Amino acid sequence: MTEAILLVGGKGTRLRPLTMNTPKPMVPAAGVPFLTHQLARARAAGVEHIVLATSYLAEVFEPYFGDGSDFGLHLEYVTEEEPLGTGGAIRNVASKLHSAPDEPVLIFNGDILTGLDIEALVTTHRTTGADVSLHLTRVEDPRAFGLVPTDGTGRVTAFLEKPQTPEEIVTDQINAGAYVFNRAVIDSIPAGRPVSVERETFPGLLASGAHLQGMVDSTYWLDLGTPQAFVRGSADLVLGRAPSPAVPGRCGDRLVLDTAEVAADAKLTGGTVIGAGARVEPGARVDGSTVLDGAVIEAGAQVRDSLVGAGARIGARTVLDGAVIGDMARIGADNELRAGARVWCDAEIPASAIRFSSDQ
Repeated sequence: MTEAILLVGGKGTRLRPLTMNTPKPMVPAAGVPFLTHQLARARAAGVEHIVLATSYLAEVFEPYFGDGSDFGLHLEYVTEEEPLGTGGAIRNVASKLHSAPDEPVLIFNGDILTGLDIEALVTTHRTTGADVSLHLTRVEDPRAFGLVPTDGTGRVTAFLEKPQTPEEIVTDQINAGAYVFNRAVIDSIPAGRPVSVERETFPGLLASGAHLQGMVDSTYWLDLGTPQAFVRGSADLVLGRAPSPAVPGRCGDRLVLDTAEVAADAKLTGGTVIGAGARVEPGARVDGSTVLDGAVIEAGAQVRDSLVGAGARIGARTVLDGAVIGDMARIGADNELRAGARVWCDAEIPASAIRFSSDQ
């Protein structure tokens, strides 16, 4: 049995206003909290025991997931009193682990949607005799990520943080946010202080001669750190482009949850999700978007690549394109919000207050 740690303590600052009332891993993606997809994929790979490293809004997780028995898992929770970074969070949950020093422990970041072959990563770790194994993926523009070059056997040779010049970009392989640690390595991380695995733990292990193995898996991978990425990830789950056994329905153009109401002539496309108790009125068009529980899309509104928060209301004929509307916000009729517009929770925008000319 392989056990796992899920790092779910981040504040999700880049996702605001989605994370004002909800921790990032609990924001719904394809009809269920995003964390549900990660737990389901881990369970499908044979993981039975998972420790959640929580911090921001930590009180939300356990009431929803409980002891994990409904998911075929044994879940435990450890809360950071002060932010400890990725390495510190991993070390902080060590007392809950059951693995022996030479046994592997899976570690996942709580904001990555991936089709990673988890069993293959564990197998690679065991067969190469690595101390730590990293999931690597290839990206076209690696400047926003940490580069991880490897030798011909896949052994990691360096960690290069966010290169900017062409000379610094020596590989397109990046750290994809999933790892296998030998339990002894976890116990060696300093306790009680902030530690970054990317900037301290991994470079330190490499300098000491430890074996760090990279496994390139270029299946679906998306960092859900921005609202636009989160909406895209949810749509990809509904469309079946991103794999998850936790999608509550058949994959296709739309996912309408029980108790939602959709007018017969409303059009839902592109992996759109309509949450429980939400309503989409006649003539509305919703494409590639997430409409959370209890929200209302009034008649003739057009919503594209956007997220509408729980209980929010979008007025008649209003256009949203690449927008994020916070929980319980009210957008009046005949508005246009485009190009990354964000409306905070409980905000109100009167009718016809925001318009874009056709040449903007």
